[in-house]
Amino acid sequence: MTIKDEVVNRVLALCKERQIKPNELANISGITPSTIYSLLDERRRDVSVITVKKICDGLAMTIGEFFSTEEFNNLDQEIK
Repeated sequence: MTIKDEVVNRVLALCKERQIKPNELANISGITPSTIYSLLDERRRDVSVITVKKICDGLAMTIGEFFSTEEFNNLDQEIK
C-alpha cells in the first residue's frame, strides 16, 4: 500500500469515527471541499503535507497523531 492510499484511509476513518462527512471536514479545516475530494480521488497520486496539517488542525490533533498508526509503519517502499 502507498502512503497516498493510507492517507485516504486515515482521513475516511477519522471522518467515520467523528461522524462527519468529507465536506464538513473541509469546512472545519479551512480548506475547500474540492481539495478534500481531490485528496480522496484515487487517480490523484500526490498528497500535500500542508493539506494533511490543515486536516489535523481541523480535527484538533497533531500531525504525529495522524501518522501514528501501524499502517503507516508498514508502508511499501515508494521508490521502485
